[in-house]
Formats: sequence, C-alpha cells, structure tokens
Amino acid sequence: MAFNFGGGTTNTASSSGFSFGSFGAKTTASTAFGFGTGTTTTASSGFGSLSAPAFGAATTTTPSTGFGFGATNTGTFGGFGTTTTSASAAPSFNFSNPTNTGAGGLFGNTQNKGFGFSSGLGTGGLFGQQAQAPAQSNQLINTASALSAPTLLNDERDAILAKWNQLQAFWGTGKGYFNNNIPPVDFTQENPFCRFKAVGFSCIPSSKDEDGLLALALNKKEVDVRSQQQQLVESLHKILGGNPTLAVNVEGVKALPDDQTEVMIYVVERSPNGTSKRVPASTLFNYMEQANVKNQLQQLGVMMSVTRTALSHAQLKQLLQNPPAGVDPIIWEQAKVDNPDPEKLIPVPMVGFKELLHRLKIQEQMTKQHQTRVDIIATDISELQKNQATTVAKIAQYKRKLMDLSHRVLQVLIRQEIQSKSGYAIQVDEEHLRVQLDTIQSELNAPTQFKGRLNELMSQIRMQNHYGAVRAEERYIVDTDLLREIKQHLKQQQEGLSHLISVIKDDMEDIKIIEQGLHDGVHVRAGKLS
Repeated sequence: MAFNFGGGTTNTASSSGFSFGSFGAKTTASTAFGFGTGTTTTASSGFGSLSAPAFGAATTTTPSTGFGFGATNTGTFGGFGTTTTSASAAPSFNFSNPTNTGAGGLFGNTQNKGFGFSSGLGTGGLFGQQAQAPAQSNQLINTASALSAPTLLNDERDAILAKWNQLQAFWGTGKGYFNNNIPPVDFTQENPFCRFKAVGFSCIPSSKDEDGLLALALNKKEVDVRSQQQQLVESLHKILGGNPTLAVNVEGVKALPDDQTEVMIYVVERSPNGTSKRVPASTLFNYMEQANVKNQLQQLGVMMSVTRTALSHAQLKQLLQNPPAGVDPIIWEQAKVDNPDPEKLIPVPMVGFKELLHRLKIQEQMTKQHQTRVDIIATDISELQKNQATTVAKIAQYKRKLMDLSHRVLQVLIRQEIQSKSGYAIQVDEEHLRVQLDTIQSELNAPTQFKGRLNELMSQIRMQNHYGAVRAEERYIVDTDLLREIKQHLKQQQEGLSHLISVIKDDMEDIKIIEQGLHDGVHVRAGKLS
C-alpha cells in the first residue's frame, strides 16, 4: 500500500512503499490539442520524476523504488507535471484531466482537477484539516496570551510586556514573548490585530482561460522591452522546449511603476492538420511556476507571472464569503456593501504601507495614461474641427463655382438657342410662354394684387428694422470716458461749424457789397450814355 499525495488515477498495479510522488501510477488517454491519442502508462517515481524542463516531450517509464528518492528519469519532462511513456510517435502535451480508476490511498477518492495535482489534498486525511485546526487554535491562544497575559517574568513587568506586544501586533511586525517554555509569536501584517489595513477595489478580469493570456512582470523599462521584444519571444520559446509546433505571441506591452513592464503573452499550438489552438492560461501558468522554469524566467528579468482569467460564479462567491487572512469580517462585509459596481469590481485587501504605496503608484500611472489618452483625443478633435472648417469653406467655394458655371451654361444655352432660332418665326409654344409671362407681370404690377402686398410687407420690414434700431440704441450703454471723448469731439465739430458759418456770412456780405457796387456802376454808365 502506498501513501499517495497526488490525485492521479491509480490502477491495480500500485507501487509499494511510502511515496511522495505527485502523480502515482496512472493510465490516461492523451487527448491534448489533437496530437497523440495513444495510451500513456507511468509508474510512481516519487521526487525523482521532475528533472527536465522540456515542454511537451514524452519520457520513459521508471519503476517505483521505495520512497521514490532514488529513481532516475531517463527521458524529459512530459507535458505539465506528468512523467509519461507515450505510445504515439508524435509529441503529445498530455493536458487531459485524469480520473480515479481504482481505490485511492488515505487521500483517495476525490477526482483530480489538475495535471496530476489533487484538488482534494488533505480533505479527510491524516494530515488534513483535522491536524491543521489544532495548530490554528494554538496559534490564536498563544497570540491572545502574548497580548493580554504574558507570564515571562511573573511580576509587574509582564503588564509592560503585554503593552509592548500589543504595539507590535498593531504595527504588524516583531515577536511577542509571553512564556519561557513556548516560542514567541511572530507578528506579521496578516495578524487580525494589525491596524495598517484597508480594502480597495480592482477590476475583475474578463478574459477566459481558453484565451491563454499570461502576464509577465519584468524588471525592465518599457523602452528596453519593446526594443528586445523579439529576443524575449525567442527566449520564451526555448524555455517551452523549443517545440516547433508552439509559437509565442505578445498580446501587449504596458509600463508599470518603478521602471517595470508588464508583457501579456499567449502560446499557440499548431497541429499537423493545419489547425491551431491557444494553450489555456492555467496550463501555461502551471508550467511557468515550476522551479526549474522559474529560474530560467528570472534570468530573463521576469519577477512573476499572473493569469488574467475571469472568475467563475462559484469562485467569486467563495472569495467574497471568506474574508482574507487578517481582515476583519465586519470590514470585509462593509467593503462588499460599498462596492460601486459588483459586476465589474471586486474588493481586495491592502496590507501595509508598501501595498498602499504600490497601489497609489499604479493609480497615478493609470491617471497619466488616461490623461495622455484624453490629450490625444483632444488633439484629434482639434484636427477634425480644422478639417471640418476647411471642408465647409471648400463646400461654399464649390457652391459658388457651381452657381457661376450654371449661369455660364445658361448663357451659352440662351445664345445657342438664339442662333438656332434666328430667321424662324415665333412658334406656338413660344407664344404661349410669352402670354403666360405677360399675365404674370400684369398680376404683379396690379395695385390691388401682389405689388400692393409686397409694398406693404416692405414697409412693415422697414418699420421693424427702425424699431429694432431704436431698441438697440436704448439698450446700448456707453462708457463714461468714451462718452466724454464723444462730447469733446462733438464740441470741436460744433466750434468748427460755427467758425465755418461765420466765414460764410462774411463772404456773403462781401458778395452783397460787390453786387451793390456793380449795380451802382451800371446806373452811372447808363446816365452818361443818355
């Protein structure tokens, strides 16, 4: 009988000895991505089963050797966590979810949900929640003793020590000594008494697991990442085993605070029949989280990898029902009530000043990105307005040209018609047209018809314009200084007119004297002649 920590399927040929092998002896049908369809048979090989980082290569069978520490792997790492012997000639990814086909061990009869990792690990087993509950209870008792009743010195100094432990617990750091025979309690920011906690809200991812989007946080600037994007893709392809059927694609590159960059990638697998399919995000994430692969990613500057998959309704419900570690359930419930958009936002805890500072930097960067986008939109709107004004001016210009061309065409047609009709008598239709035009002209010129009405309308329009001008003058307000200048100018005009009038009067008197002298001279001449 073997102790099996994995949820892999077990058949009747189980290995003997105490094995920590995560996958057990199992028989699964490889149905991943349409490559191999042969049956894969493996025997539990304990800790020696994960040795090579190849992404999707088949391995040979190794027998179980007691505890599983001495087993050597003769092949490469197959798929995402399963050491397999494939009967298919083509490489197989072996992403299928195995199910139990026989009796399990102590952790036995739950269905495997992952790639050889049991979803029911520790549920109802010897090392499960029953063993974890007393440890948590002891931790709470020790914390309460350190904060309220330490017995380290057995005198009045224990009260001072209790206050010091309370201060450390509120701060979220340090160790609380309370008994000589019991180790001190480590106060972290996750403890329930830490005061530097808050709850914020983050957007719920909308992409599906089938989209295969995986976010990689790189400790490099965005400019450097964009300039070396092709080298990064090639390095990631080598980490995935260099399989020619796999292609790494970059979905997007986004800058992060502190000169960091987020690169969104997905992997596409192409089958021999020409079809292609994206590797699920959970599968890619599990592969990237392996120790040997993680070391290679760190050499590329990758700090962490995160999936951007949407949560199911059950996962979201479970997440909201269970407050995070160290968060008061009352505060968590209040955060759920204060959620401005439960369909798109989810409450997330912020523990400590570092987390708060990180979130503040992200918000500042997002605000800058929004402002940049708004500036770009404003620039586009200004450009569109200029183009619109130019277009309107061109339309008006083309309308004027069209009107001029229409008049020119009409003149050409008139002259052409005159030349074509020259020498011919007036036709019947032309005579009818002349009669109709004469009738219209006579109706317009009739005093009691349209002409009188038009004159009346014109007089009303003039009166309305006169009233409007008077009202506008009444509403017009002149500045005091401007009014003084106007008065001064009018006064000067008046003085000039008065001087001009006096000059004209003097000239008129001189003209009268001249006329009188001329008249007297004529009479004198007439007397002499007589």
